[in-house]
Amino acid sequence: MYKGVLLSVTASVLFAVLYFYTTLLFPLSGEEVFGWRVLLTFPFVTLLMRYFGDWSLAKKTGRQLPRNPALLATLLCTSALLGAQIWLFMWAPLHGRALQVSLGYFLLPLTMVLAGRLFYRERLAGLQKAAVACACAGVANELYRVGGLSWETMLVALGYPVYFILRRQRNVSHFTGLWFEMGFMLPAATWFAMAGTHGLDVFPAHPRLYLLIPVLGLISASALSCYIVASRHLTLAVFGLLGYVEPVLLVCVGLAIGETIKSAQWLTYLPIWAALSLLLLHGIAPFVSGKLARIR
Repeated sequence: MYKGVLLSVTASVLFAVLYFYTTLLFPLSGEEVFGWRVLLTFPFVTLLMRYFGDWSLAKKTGRQLPRNPALLATLLCTSALLGAQIWLFMWAPLHGRALQVSLGYFLLPLTMVLAGRLFYRERLAGLQKAAVACACAGVANELYRVGGLSWETMLVALGYPVYFILRRQRNVSHFTGLWFEMGFMLPAATWFAMAGTHGLDVFPAHPRLYLLIPVLGLISASALSCYIVASRHLTLAVFGLLGYVEPVLLVCVGLAIGETIKSAQWLTYLPIWAALSLLLLHGIAPFVSGKLARIR
């Protein structure tokens, strides 16, 4: 479990770095950033898959696809769901929809907990229940403050639970599954990158992008890989609750680039930070108890 927690937190940190990193890629549009991110993430994911020894599994899965329409349909569906999330993450900050997307990430851990309870009958410990209660209070304030749920919010809050449930049901919760998903995105990513406003002409005009774009792929591949592997080591409920690390870090990124937290928003963030503290306490409690028992 500790490995899963560490990987999940690492993924959240990398996603926050990626969120800030997109501001360095001017003048690329959100669609162009999406295209280059996928195109550069795929080779890094390929290297990681080979490093973890999943290449034989990829070959086996590739041979199964023509004979297993259900598996092919699942991978196409999860690829579309993941692609939509990657695109939205890049598109929203550049089109004034960051608030709606951040609300979706606040709702996501709750929908993950609900999915774990409904589909896998996962139970929560006392501190985890308290964390859910705190998180619900923060999200309820945000819903009241914003006044409703946009399509961006719903895509994040409902899309990811469906994505992970489909992956678990078809047993593709591994690097091979991610590799095929990224591979299925390549045609759309190529179109976005090449047929966008700037195309390849942007590189001679902005030479710094020769370095920044490959680093974008490295950060993205590392974040996605940590996120996928973490989902294999944690229950859906714990994995969902740890998702609150990311929006809190995104708030820190927002503050770093000059945004401010409004007074009405503190009733959202403080309960969520309390939920994170309770999760941390739940995680270290068994370790502390074991240490005390050995001392006695």
